Amino acid sequence: MSPKGQVRSVDRNGMHIERNLHGGRTVVSERNGARIVTTGRNGGYVQRAYVTRNGHTYYQRTFYEHGVYRSAVYRGYVYGGVTYYGYVPAVYYGPAFYVWAYNPWPGPVYWGVGDWGWGGPWYAYYGYQPYPYYVGPAPWLTDYIMAGNLQDAYNNAPQDNGNDNNATTDQSAPSQQAPNQTTVNVNINISPAVKDQIAEEVKQEIKDEQTSAAQNQQNGPNTSNPGAPDTVNEAPPALTHRIFIVSSDLAVSADGQECSLTQGDVLKRVDDSPDQDQRVGVTVLSSKKSDCGSGKTVAVLVDDLQEMYNHSRERLNDGEKVLAAKQGHGKIPNAPDASTVASNVPPPKADTSAAGALQQQQAEADRTESQVQQEAGGGGVGGQ
Repeated sequence: MSPKGQVRSVDRNGMHIERNLHGGRTVVSERNGARIVTTGRNGGYVQRAYVTRNGHTYYQRTFYEHGVYRSAVYRGYVYGGVTYYGYVPAVYYGPAFYVWAYNPWPGPVYWGVGDWGWGGPWYAYYGYQPYPYYVGPAPWLTDYIMAGNLQDAYNNAPQDNGNDNNATTDQSAPSQQAPNQTTVNVNINISPAVKDQIAEEVKQEIKDEQTSAAQNQQNGPNTSNPGAPDTVNEAPPALTHRIFIVSSDLAVSADGQECSLTQGDVLKRVDDSPDQDQRVGVTVLSSKKSDCGSGKTVAVLVDDLQEMYNHSRERLNDGEKVLAAKQGHGKIPNAPDASTVASNVPPPKADTSAAGALQQQQAEADRTESQVQQEAGGGGVGGQ
């Protein structure tokens, strides 16, 4: 229940249903060896065990969004009896590229909004300002990752509430102006100090990827036995990294009042161990004006932090690909070696049954929320 009596979270019929303050809905279930996650009418993923190596299980995720499939691999982390899932790149670079990507360039690179090719409604709406110049790849990648998050936030709003018939209006909840209202300018104001913290996080992710690339060379071909449980107890990146960029809307509580975290907000983890509900404290470093205020401390699920990390890692890989293509051409200095090698756990073909599983779960979640709403006397499932 929210402080205002709205039902934000439901656990029933084998599903966990979570509502954010804008009516968006996430549904998670574990069925027939598959983890099914729906994030609105048009998106979600189905995850299944893929292969096991050196005590770690690797999982295939098939994402389905707006009629398009894509597949990726995630590695299991067992910590405190809970399994978390970490993104695995499909390709790795050589050691020299990671050294180049981690360290400063010989001199500053001036790369403005025109060089990025930014413009259009999302840029006018958020007013995001890049670094005035780049001392190395990490700040450049920071702006690449942040801009991508804000473009997605613009394109994905207003949130699909996932249940038009059952979501109710909570007049006390903060409202989110639809992005097509061009008279509104959110004017994202991320301080240089916060951006520098993100850039340091990016450097750590590059270092982690370099370590993974070396292990990828050593591990050899796949071992089979898919579905075997993870046997290595290891903290997930959500509990070893500090800075996170929010990748999907969350409803949280600060000082006893509900507030939102939305895509592009920046958090710093302040707790090292999760509580009994698998949550850790985070401080809001940067947020939009309708979200939880900067400086507020809120509790966030470790699983949500892990998905933020996964999203940033995937964007980092996209940014590395762009950077590798641009190095040595124009303003970006030469990289020593931008060639890649495939991961020893390559993504399999997409599971084309995913769309049907996601659609079925949405329908079941609709019925479940309708039941909960009736039992609550019409009080409603938390919506906007």
